[in-house]
Amino acid sequence: MKSAVSPARRVGKILYRVAVALSAVIVVLYGVYRYLARPPELTGPAPAAGIQPTDDPDTEVDERLAAVTPAPEPAMARKEYTYTFLLVASDQGNGNTDTMMVATYDTVNQTVGLVSLPRDTFINGVRESNGKNFYKLNAAYAYNGIDGLKTEVSKILGFPIDYYIKVNISGFVRLVDAVGGVEFYVPVDMSYDDPTQDLHIHYNKGSQWLSGADALKVARCRQNSYIDDAGQVHTYDIYNGADVGRTQTQRDLLTAVLKKAVANPQKFPEYIDILLNNVKTDLDLNALTYFGTKALDFDFSAGLTTAVLPGDGTITYRGWTWCYQLYPDQVLELVNTHSLNPYTTDLTADMLEIMQKD
Repeated sequence: MKSAVSPARRVGKILYRVAVALSAVIVVLYGVYRYLARPPELTGPAPAAGIQPTDDPDTEVDERLAAVTPAPEPAMARKEYTYTFLLVASDQGNGNTDTMMVATYDTVNQTVGLVSLPRDTFINGVRESNGKNFYKLNAAYAYNGIDGLKTEVSKILGFPIDYYIKVNISGFVRLVDAVGGVEFYVPVDMSYDDPTQDLHIHYNKGSQWLSGADALKVARCRQNSYIDDAGQVHTYDIYNGADVGRTQTQRDLLTAVLKKAVANPQKFPEYIDILLNNVKTDLDLNALTYFGTKALDFDFSAGLTTAVLPGDGTITYRGWTWCYQLYPDQVLELVNTHSLNPYTTDLTADMLEIMQKD
């Protein structure tokens, strides 16, 4: 005759089975995580000879060195696990790219170089559909799509763009709201009204708490407006250097939002949802997972360098006014000294294609 199993023992068996099942699930999920978090493949020339990517980014360098066959050093070798990104946002109406930035992320040394490309940057663009020329960088996307814009940006900076991220306005607003808003120092007094867009921007200079809608207005504003005694609306630039000054505010605001997002990793599922519904990108799930996990260890105060491409925004060329002509020597120095260059050696002047007015 079998003895009765006590309730406590029965519960213990159930808990044991549950623990075994959970352990199996954890092992499977960890394996999936390790698979998805593999470093993406690089674009362009390979990393430096003797140090090659593996499926396991945690493999010790000495092990990788022993595992490869020595090869001649490429002319321009890529830094190990270093990637370049084009970040863009579109105009409200005409399809031009209102905001353009390039970021280079060295996931080994945990550095990011972030540079703004002024929207009016002077280029010699060709519209693929009809062969006509255009002379401002912000028209490249409207005329030739994201690949055309990536090509123009690569020419200017002298290195390939691995990935692009194009965010729409609602996505930016949702991301700021997802992190609970941001404390941000508004650098200038803003007072702008455009009844045709029902757009009203009014912020005093100083530190303020910004919601998503507030942050969008601050990022967009580059002019103030006033109405004269005759009822005419007038506008004037609020930044020195016109739109160039606004790019600094945009970089600072983006940094504040990303810094807070990384500090709240428990909201990553919400971030992913925002990305899927409001962002166009060629980053796949593997790349998103990899960069997301790497970003958790990023120190914004120590690892981030920001700048704007230097130039003169008063150029007129073939009827295109207020073109921003870049200073080639200064651009080259910035690329090589502000954590932007993804190569193991410095770029040279002949590698950059920067248009100059005759």
